[in-house]
Amino acid sequence: MILMQKTLIINAGSSSLKWQLFEMPAEKVLASGEVERISMPGSIFTIKYDHHQKLQKTIDNLNQADAVQMVFDELKQLKIITELSEITAVAHRVVAGGQIFKSAVEVTPEVLKQIKELSDFAPLHNPMEAKGIETMAQTLPNVKQYAVFDSQFFTDLPEKNAIYSIPYELTQKYQIRRYGEHGISHGYLTNRAAELLNEPKDKLNLVTMHLGSGASLAAVKDGKAFDTSMGFTPLTGVTMGTRSGDLDPALVPYLMKELKTDDPNEIMMLLNQKSGLLGISGISPDMREIRAQEETNSQAKLAVEIFINRIVKYAGSYLTELHGADALIFAGGIGEHNVELRQQIIDELGIFNVKLDAKLNEANEEGLISSPDSAIKVLLIPTNEELAMVRQVAAIQK
Repeated sequence: MILMQKTLIINAGSSSLKWQLFEMPAEKVLASGEVERISMPGSIFTIKYDHHQKLQKTIDNLNQADAVQMVFDELKQLKIITELSEITAVAHRVVAGGQIFKSAVEVTPEVLKQIKELSDFAPLHNPMEAKGIETMAQTLPNVKQYAVFDSQFFTDLPEKNAIYSIPYELTQKYQIRRYGEHGISHGYLTNRAAELLNEPKDKLNLVTMHLGSGASLAAVKDGKAFDTSMGFTPLTGVTMGTRSGDLDPALVPYLMKELKTDDPNEIMMLLNQKSGLLGISGISPDMREIRAQEETNSQAKLAVEIFINRIVKYAGSYLTELHGADALIFAGGIGEHNVELRQQIIDELGIFNVKLDAKLNEANEEGLISSPDSAIKVLLIPTNEELAMVRQVAAIQK
């Protein structure tokens, strides 16, 4: 007789919290949900259960701790669980694992300490995720917790793509390199693309595009990470919801002088929390709200143009690095749901003779969305970081 276990997956992003409750080892999703716009006006709490039943609530400025408590309350209210003790494992997405964590681990006091010490690598995420682990340990003190690291997919990047052009002794002494993030997603997309294309993973060259409030692109060569847009921290790369993406580092001391501050952390917070789509548009970090105003608001229009432009620059450079690719993959909240934006990005990549099938693109369903005469296949794959995480946890529980 196989003993059924319930594993709760917590996937906390910079402005969202996604979760799924799995029955294991069947990998059956008992319930799932998301909290969007965390600590913002109009926070949206959603729970899905029992064959697509859905409950949604809007609560202003819902923080992460309250969101987690709502998850437990609703699970009991809907009789998906009777007692919290039914949950036998909790796994947390942790953004930065540095060079320390190259696979999922059980959280011990030492592991939690190391996660906190890696906060410089992901200042918006690791402290929040460490706090989430502590909160969950108080709520479920007898339940084992696990950490699954977003950076682990990129730990074997070729040095030519991982190492910055600074004195090499500093690189070695301070472990400075391109760590990349969204690795759980990029890894899942790589595996799923192999399934959909019916090709061996180690034969595939891909450009994976995780486009959400946090956004990153990766070049995948022979099924392994080859390059990625995020760097030492998740701040660099393409324009994101509130993060600037790439900029000249000389802007940091310049802004310190102009804004009359001696604290570089003030500038880092500005670049992490007040820039990107929010900073350009002056409206919101949410692409849906920006697109609703782009016809009448020049800053909204500019924000969309810059977002597309930066993605095209990275995708184009990766296609060149890889000497072409088997497929381009759209994923993430924006990539999965914004039909027009996908078309605009592919149009800009026309020099590579890549084309979308308009009807397939508009259908917004997983699978091939490119036209038969496209030189590179284009796939829409809703990312499933939670499934990838629960599989990693199951592997180390054996």
